[in-house]
Amino acid sequence: MRPADVSLDLLRRYNVQGPRYTSYPTAPVWKETYGPAAYGDILAASAAAATPAPLSLYFHLPFCERLCYFCGCTVVITGSKHGLEHPYFDVLAREIDWVAERVGEERPVIQLHWGGGTPTYFPPDLLEALGGRIRERFRLAPDAEIGVEVDPRVTTREHLEAFARLGFNRLSMGVQDFDPKVQKAINRIQPYAATRRLVEEARGLGFTSINMDLIFGLPYQTPDSFSATIDRVLEIAPDRLAVYSYANVPWMKKHQHVLEPHLPDEPTKFGIFRTALERFSDAGYEYIGMDHFARPDDELARARADRTLHRNFQGYTTKAGTDLIGFGMSAIGSVGPHYVQNRRELPAYSASVRDSGGATFRGARLTEDDELRRTVIENLLCHGVVVKKEIEERFGIDFDATFSPALERLAPMVADGLVELSRTEVRATALGRVFLRNLAMPFDAYLDATADKPVFSRTL
Repeated sequence: MRPADVSLDLLRRYNVQGPRYTSYPTAPVWKETYGPAAYGDILAASAAAATPAPLSLYFHLPFCERLCYFCGCTVVITGSKHGLEHPYFDVLAREIDWVAERVGEERPVIQLHWGGGTPTYFPPDLLEALGGRIRERFRLAPDAEIGVEVDPRVTTREHLEAFARLGFNRLSMGVQDFDPKVQKAINRIQPYAATRRLVEEARGLGFTSINMDLIFGLPYQTPDSFSATIDRVLEIAPDRLAVYSYANVPWMKKHQHVLEPHLPDEPTKFGIFRTALERFSDAGYEYIGMDHFARPDDELARARADRTLHRNFQGYTTKAGTDLIGFGMSAIGSVGPHYVQNRRELPAYSASVRDSGGATFRGARLTEDDELRRTVIENLLCHGVVVKKEIEERFGIDFDATFSPALERLAPMVADGLVELSRTEVRATALGRVFLRNLAMPFDAYLDATADKPVFSRTL
């Protein structure tokens, strides 16, 4: 697929609101019927399984000193005055103990991730205390994937040294754009030199994988200006890249209104995307799909090639078959056939953990049909192909009969060269990998329930 094959006409027809499918069913259709007692039962049931799944642990550290105007995350803005992190650690420690008592302390943890907010808002000694508490209550596998999101503007060498002592081996950092005018508009001044220095220090400390996040579609961006940012990124040479389309959802994040007068128009934003696709492909990165690039020797690229790639709330992952447990304000988990989410407001989350041990308030229990559709959607997003016989044998269905409406909805995409339908497969073309969210949407049984209200960002 050549970037020139992605036409503006295709963009205009397929750039619609749609889920990112970090879960299926997606969060807007979850129910507020999952309190801490129900969550405790779910955790206990997972531990009582004949063969309990290994664990993946996610910790949400929500604090930031300043608000980035593009941000769509659940964060707590504090200004320069700190003081919330120590009480938050105490609540996390209580939640860790409560969960560990229910899932057991001997199940291997094969993945650990800290996200935010800004985890490096916390001082190094408190981060080490958190890491120590986790290791006291859970058994990390020797080959566990241990990653953290950092903000280069507030991350020091002392932070990196603390992470290295704790066994972290993956680092992900937001860059968004190196252009000073863009940085000023989004309220995120981040010098190139400081970012490069941080990566060099991390490499020296033994971090084996560095990811960078970029965003296209921000105020004042052009294809030429973003190409200059790409030049600087290639000088740093990260192992992976996430090149996200700016998700403008001001009905959910009111602060984004400030950006709207300066956002690039559709043809300009599209030109930026094609520039990124071409430049990173020419530089040797493989386009994984859903905004992600990786070096061909990276395990993400290898997992896509051998069809072992999976997707969860953190995006693409090579760790399959885990129970994902979320800790912290707004954190999401996936345990057995259940999705659960903690309370999204700091006071409510903290009070619930102190009173009950857990803080869940909503979730979903997957039906057999949900499991079926989740598998089909994940196969499309991760591998770009659905092998009908595999689905039929696993779920005991006739694929074409069960998904007849979905296959009819895919017919125009066949004509546009995005997908190939055969007797044995549903296969995204090279061009279709740019439109994976659109290819997945016909298999979503819940889209009609959310069609009358804006809940999703656009697909490109």
